[in-house]
Amino acid sequence: MNNRDLAAAVAAEVKKVIVGKDQILFKVLAAILAQGHILLEDIPGVGKTTLALAFAKALNLQFSRMQFTPDVMPSDITGFSLYNKATGKMEYQPGAVLCNLFLADELNRATSRTQSALLEAMEEGQVTVDGVSHPVPDPFLVIATQNPTGASGTQQLPDSQLDRFLLRLSMGYPSPAEELELLKRRQFGSGMDGVGQIVSREQLREMRAEAGRVYVSDGVLEYIVRLVNKTRDHPQLLQGASPRAALAVMSVSRAVAFLRGRDYVVPEDVQSIWLDAAAHRLLAAPGAENSADPASIAAEVLRSTPSPRIQ
Repeated sequence: MNNRDLAAAVAAEVKKVIVGKDQILFKVLAAILAQGHILLEDIPGVGKTTLALAFAKALNLQFSRMQFTPDVMPSDITGFSLYNKATGKMEYQPGAVLCNLFLADELNRATSRTQSALLEAMEEGQVTVDGVSHPVPDPFLVIATQNPTGASGTQQLPDSQLDRFLLRLSMGYPSPAEELELLKRRQFGSGMDGVGQIVSREQLREMRAEAGRVYVSDGVLEYIVRLVNKTRDHPQLLQGASPRAALAVMSVSRAVAFLRGRDYVVPEDVQSIWLDAAAHRLLAAPGAENSADPASIAAEVLRSTPSPRIQ
C-alpha cells in the first residue's frame, strides 16, 4: 500500500466515529501531513474532541489532553523542575505537551499567560524550563478547540497564537440524516473502540516527507503572493496575512495535492484551503467590524484575484 492509500485508510478509519464531515477530515489530515497545528472553533458537543482522539488512534500517536480552565498554570503544560532528595538535584518533570498529539480543549478559557505557554512548543518544537530546553517528540501536533468568542468564561486568543495555527476549522451541526446515522452508531457504545491503528509513526513521517516534496510551480507561488498581498492593502483590514500565512498556504496546498493523487499543486488546491489558512490571521480595521468580517474579506480577495493558468 503506497502512502496515498495509507492516508485514505486513515481518513476511512476516523469516519467510523465522525459522521458526514468528510471535508473537515480531509483538511485536518492535510494539516497533519503539512506538519501544522489546527484550531477547531465551534460550540461544545459537535465532535471536536472525538475527532482528535480518533486521529491519534489511527496514526498511533501518544495522546495527551488538557481541559483548559482559568486555574491551569503554564507549568502544567510545559513541565517543571522538582527537587529529588535522593540525588540532591533538581529533576525535570515533563508537562502535558510532551506528547505526539496534544489536545488543548477549550483553549480560550485559559488565561493569556497560560495560552502563551504553548507558543514555544508550537513554533520551536521545544519547551524551556529553568533555562533548559526540552524537545517535544517527533511527530508533534497541537489540536486546540475554542468556544465561540464571547461565550461565558472565554478569553480571546492573542494574534501571535492564532498565527501559529495552520488552519482554523469549524465542525458545524450535522444534517438530520447525519445525526440519525450518528444515533444509530452510538446505540451500543461510543464507537471509539472500533478505531484502530492504520500507520506507524515512521510511516506518518514518510507520508509527511512525500507531501513535502510535491512540486509548486512559480505560477502558483506568485498566485499565493498576490493573495496575501491583497490582504495587506485592503482598506477594511488593519492587519493582513503575514509571511507565515503564505508559507502555511503553500505547505497545506502541497498536502492537499498529495491527498488528491498529484505530485504538483494546481490553483484549485490553494483555493480549497485559502479561507481556512488565512482568515484567522486577518484583523478588521477599526469601524469595519460591523460591515465585513475577516472571513468574508478573505473570500472577496480570493474571488477578485485571477487564477493562473498552469501548463
